Parts: sequence; structure tokens; C-alpha cells
Amino acid sequence: MTVRCAACGRTADWPRPELGCACGTVLRLAVASHEADETDGTDEGPAAAGEAGGGTSADGHPSLTPSHIPLPRTAPTPRPAFRPLPVRSAGDAVTTAALYLRWLGYEDVREAGPDEERPPSGTRLAALGVLAQVEPAVRDTSLRDVECAWLTAMAHSATCVCFALCDFTPAARDRADELDVALFRIDLSGTPEPLNGAADELAATGA
Repeated sequence: MTVRCAACGRTADWPRPELGCACGTVLRLAVASHEADETDGTDEGPAAAGEAGGGTSADGHPSLTPSHIPLPRTAPTPRPAFRPLPVRSAGDAVTTAALYLRWLGYEDVREAGPDEERPPSGTRLAALGVLAQVEPAVRDTSLRDVECAWLTAMAHSATCVCFALCDFTPAARDRADELDVALFRIDLSGTPEPLNGAADELAATGA
């Protein structure tokens, strides 16, 4: 919109939080409704605009100064804490990985069926937007395991996640960082522990 300077009569376009007129007067416009006491409506120049809670609008009436400007809500709704289940077997490790994926927001988690591509080792879980490799054996997950999981995830345009009951080899960790694969280690209490930046980000933001 266009407003007129009460001091010199010039007009200029809005919106912007402050408008400096060529005559030196600072024009201000309210951005939120707030009742203000009536004043004499006189704009005394730049110094008047600097007074706390004051200022004159372009038409000579007192400006309506908001108490605050609310910020948009960008933070996601907090998730409840993950409830771990003790891991006593390989099947418990796979169950924990599935529960954790659902906690992250992937609700349709299922185990890969016999007619689907099987991993070279461990178990593969899938859901809309994610593919997870779970190694429940007491051995370090290898570079080959991580790369195979990543290639399959890329073929389905899905996020790749790897869970291990033991750990990952140094080569597997390095490759996962290069490919942005989230690595989690499942401890015996049933809590997946993020092991790299991709896992930290996924745990923080969810699906």
C-alpha cells in the first residue's frame, strides 16, 4: 500500500518495518492490533520515532506499537521417550530396530519377505521411505553389508539405516559417513545408540 508522510506530504510504498522519508521523518506502521492512548498526532521528526513505545503513523495518528511479534512455529511436536526392551536374542535385536523405526515415525515397518532381495547377512526391514539393515550377530557389521544396504535403499529412493548388535568395522563407519548412512548400535538394554552424524540427525528429527 501507499502511505503519506504527515510532515511533507510525500508518499511511498509499503510494507516494510520502517520507512524513512526524504525529509528526515521516520514513518512507522503497526503490525499488530494494540490499543494506544490518543496523542496530539504531531510528528516531530527522527527523534520522535526513537522514543520507546511511541512514533507517528503516516496519516498523523499515533502508531500502534505491538507488545511483541510472534514467531512462526517451526519446532516439531516432541516425541515421547523411546521405550527399550531388553535384548536377549537375535530376534529381540530385530524387534528393537523395528520399534525404533516406528518411534522415528515409520509406521509401516515390516521384514523383507522371501520374494524380496535378501541381504548378505542379517535381516532387512522396510517401510515407506526407509530401508534398514539389522545385524543381530555378535560380529562387526562389514563394509559390504553397509554398501549393499545403501545400494538397495537407493534403488527404492529410501533413507538407509543400519543397526548392529555388536559394532561396525572402521571401513564400514567411514563408508557410511561418505554415503550418509545412519548407523546405530543396539545395547543389551534395547536402546539404539547413534554412532554418526546421520544417525544423530535422524534421531533428532525423525521420519
